[in-house]
Amino acid sequence: MTATAAVATTTDQSSRKRPARRSVRTLVVILTAGALLRLWALGAVGFNSDEAVYAGQAASIAGDDVLTPLFPVFRAHPLLFQTTLSLMFLGGVSDVAARLLPVAFGLGTVVLTYLLGKRMYGRQAGLVAAALLAVMPYHVVVTRQVLLDGPLTFFAVLTAYCVTRFCLDGERRWLHFAGAALGLAVLTKEIAVILGVAILVFFLLRRDIHVPWRTAAVSGAVAAAIMIMYPLSLQFAGRSGTGQNYLWWQLFRRPNHDLAFYVETVPLAIGPAVLLLAAAGLWLLRRKGTWRETFLLCWILVPLSFFELWPTKGYQYLVVIAPALTLLAARTVVHSFPVWPPVRAAVIVTSVLSLAVPSWLAITAPPSAAFLAGSGGVPKGREAGEWMRANLPEGAAVMTIGPSMANLVRFYGNRKSFALSVSTNPLRRNPSYVPIDNPDRQLRQGELNYVVWDAYSATRTTFYSQQLMTYVHRYRGVLLHTEELDVAGRTTPVIMVYEVRP
Repeated sequence: MTATAAVATTTDQSSRKRPARRSVRTLVVILTAGALLRLWALGAVGFNSDEAVYAGQAASIAGDDVLTPLFPVFRAHPLLFQTTLSLMFLGGVSDVAARLLPVAFGLGTVVLTYLLGKRMYGRQAGLVAAALLAVMPYHVVVTRQVLLDGPLTFFAVLTAYCVTRFCLDGERRWLHFAGAALGLAVLTKEIAVILGVAILVFFLLRRDIHVPWRTAAVSGAVAAAIMIMYPLSLQFAGRSGTGQNYLWWQLFRRPNHDLAFYVETVPLAIGPAVLLLAAAGLWLLRRKGTWRETFLLCWILVPLSFFELWPTKGYQYLVVIAPALTLLAARTVVHSFPVWPPVRAAVIVTSVLSLAVPSWLAITAPPSAAFLAGSGGVPKGREAGEWMRANLPEGAAVMTIGPSMANLVRFYGNRKSFALSVSTNPLRRNPSYVPIDNPDRQLRQGELNYVVWDAYSATRTTFYSQQLMTYVHRYRGVLLHTEELDVAGRTTPVIMVYEVRP
């Protein structure tokens, strides 16, 4: 090789490395913004009910002497996330430390979204999708909480990445990796099997992508081998009925929200700009459609259809489709304005700001007496629990309106607690909860010593709120402690602790 050719080769290599370096720098900026939104005032408000349960399970796995009797290890869901979290509790239980794990999963999902977007639509599209997800209110709020849906979304994107590599490269190992990632998603939250359905629908629709039956069989076997760890652990622990009871209850329970719930809550959380760009791209670029859009639409529509029909609806459940929406939006931005860089830059900046500002407002908003499960912590729940831990005698039993406050009493107050609204009919209650069979008898016999009223549960069920206060008056309840919020310049009691006497 001549000196001139060597110089030319070195120059070519340097020119190829520049875009990669710029992408890394841009991704670092994106992750910094995402970390700021997820870490800011992370512990300002204590846990909500689900957070208390998952953190309580992790503490039990870690062998915490106080929380182990209050939170059984085996409840409703698999234990991959809780087991990982338990490692952080070996040196002591902390709600702020617990939230760092879902934050890490959230930022990891941003990185995976970039890698997936880069493979699907190019480096610029990957960066745009990562930026949108990093500051999206929906993803930010969910990944600031000790919930299973943030880690589930991480494994969903990892699964999608492996499927995409198989479709692009044709290497069978990537479909095997996809099976392993799907198995980990199911071990995080069993409802992830719906992602497997989405992948199956995709391959059935795209006959142009050939999947050898042996490759499909091995991939399915890999996924099944990982998924089966949870039922096996239940079997060996003698708790095989737990999962069956929970599934039965979920199938036949009354809906907790109406059919309009997701339409009313999720679009604003995802961001109108993301939804508009995703939909516009599907129309404007319809002649350039490939298997990629089919895959992303299956990823979106199959879970969306399932959760819309499923009787249990949670604010955080649809966060799993958020990365797919950002990828479609990024495709629109990058491929609809290829010759108009200033317009493209303006669209990107406007879209990111339209998400970042609501995210900042959501994490810095003052506490409210209105609470939507899955949207954040329960204001004053931690403070009330800590007061009970310091002031109520050990061995005391507490009655609450609903199981949400009962979980907070157990986690922060370290006292046994039971919810009045839990049905005595096994088919009408979460099998994880123990009902109060006869409140009058248990109050008369001193089996229940304290009663906790909270505004959040009272808003959802006035009947049980009134019934609980009836018991307070009947058994000469004495108000011991009140937690208050300043709402619009007005002091509002949100949690009250009573001592009752037989």
